[in-house]
Amino acid sequence: MLELRVMRLNIARNWALILLSAVLQIAIFPVAGPLPAWRAALCWVALVPMLVALLHDAPDRPPLTVLHGALLGYACGILWYMGNCYWIYQTMHIYGSLSGPISFGILILFSLYLGLYHALFAATVVFVRRSAFGINGALFIAPFAWVAIEFARARVTFFPWDLLGYAQVDNLFLTSLAPFTGVLGISFVIVGINTAMVPFFVRTGWPRITGPAVALVLAVGLQSSRSTPSVDPLPPTSEPHFAVMMQENIEVGAVGRESDPLSLSQELQQFSDASLHPSIPVTTADGKTNWVQGGSIQARPAVIVWPEAPSHFMSNDPSFRAAAERLAVDAHAPLIVGSLGVDRSAIPQRGYYLYDSASLFNASGKYFGRYDKIHLVPWGEYIPFKEFFAFAEKLTEGVGDMDRGSDRNVFGLDAHNYGIFICYESIFGREVRQFALHNADVLVNISDDGWYGDTGAPWQHLNMARMRAIENRRWLLRSTNTGITTAIDPRGRVVMQAPRHVRGAYAFPFAYTPGAFHTFYTLHGDWFGRVCARVASFLLLFAAIVRLPFLRRRFSH
Repeated sequence: MLELRVMRLNIARNWALILLSAVLQIAIFPVAGPLPAWRAALCWVALVPMLVALLHDAPDRPPLTVLHGALLGYACGILWYMGNCYWIYQTMHIYGSLSGPISFGILILFSLYLGLYHALFAATVVFVRRSAFGINGALFIAPFAWVAIEFARARVTFFPWDLLGYAQVDNLFLTSLAPFTGVLGISFVIVGINTAMVPFFVRTGWPRITGPAVALVLAVGLQSSRSTPSVDPLPPTSEPHFAVMMQENIEVGAVGRESDPLSLSQELQQFSDASLHPSIPVTTADGKTNWVQGGSIQARPAVIVWPEAPSHFMSNDPSFRAAAERLAVDAHAPLIVGSLGVDRSAIPQRGYYLYDSASLFNASGKYFGRYDKIHLVPWGEYIPFKEFFAFAEKLTEGVGDMDRGSDRNVFGLDAHNYGIFICYESIFGREVRQFALHNADVLVNISDDGWYGDTGAPWQHLNMARMRAIENRRWLLRSTNTGITTAIDPRGRVVMQAPRHVRGAYAFPFAYTPGAFHTFYTLHGDWFGRVCARVASFLLLFAAIVRLPFLRRRFSH
């Protein structure tokens, strides 16, 4: 009876630790607004409860089985995805016009699917813990396994949303790793410090206080250095310029269908007038910077950017092209406009190809070309394995049917090179680096974050875009539908941001980086993720080999 009670207490303890870890992992990312520093600091202990649950060393019970450990990790992953990506429900329900139960079911299925990554991490840790390498081996492999799994999230399921390293995007000192390792290097440091604190709670044979104390000092030091600029030298930049970025504030989905839309000519006229008379940043007497409508910019804008949005601009529409050409000529500035790219063709059954695009016009008003989005949003812009979902026509009728672009071109406009990527593409570091590798002087991200509503997703999305600026040490201009519209400097700092849910154009200061400047990450991409994947695979294989009876006896001695 006593043994049964102890077993139940141990099980309850493990599940409580898993719940605590899931809550901490949710808290270290934006939930409904910008991430405060005190919550970002929780990343240094967010994984500790989960690791303690997986590596318990009570003398009255054996180590967890691999299956039991995987179930604990799976539960943590499901809870994390539901808490971090809760905005999927709102997107599907409010903007996708799906019923509440169906929208919630999609969130559950999404979490059940991607929660498998946490399960894989937990199974890896427990497998090594049960080998001859024991708890110390499990702690050693944990940072490599975590980064390898984040690497897999980007390469296998193509959803590297909120990798652990993004929790420290505001840390100017720690993010100096990103130009070398990308965001994965920051994830490695965070997991490493978490694992170093575990011996305080779990017997490892090493001093119980020394290692965790050193880890705590490192965590405090790194967190307190968040305002200290990194030591790596920044590339030289041009003199300051201004970019005028439009924030359309067009309602999307069901909400937008309930309002009276503007005609194409009305939309073009409003956006053009706003772009010619943008709000400008003005520093007040008390040192604050505010937006002032009707001010004057000392020089012509270097570029005008309109975001990706649910407007009806078509790249081949003569009236759209004529209005864009007039604006470029009147502003004496090149123009980048979110639009739908249409190419007539007899190959597809519908008679044309349809792209999510950015149309470009030079300062002389000439149509210069188009960037077509390559990495489309599954279940948003296309239906994966469409032939298998023919039975769900009602469920999928609101999903777009876009075609993929093929080239990550860099466009030269007025002697400067622009690397343009659209919305969801900003979360893929290895793809954005291609623009810097092809000598882009500045990165431009146009996005429609209106689908997220007033959830934490716009700030999550912003932080991932900021990491792209850091990894490539370039300015990034980000024009969005409802926010967050901003300019981001090469250290990832938000210079200013336009107020959300306000239609208007805003003049942001920025500078160009010489296109020939390349960071180590720009040149070599996710090399660190590949290294961690190989190390973790080798250690797992070695742990499996030494579990063979004759080798286990030898290693145990």
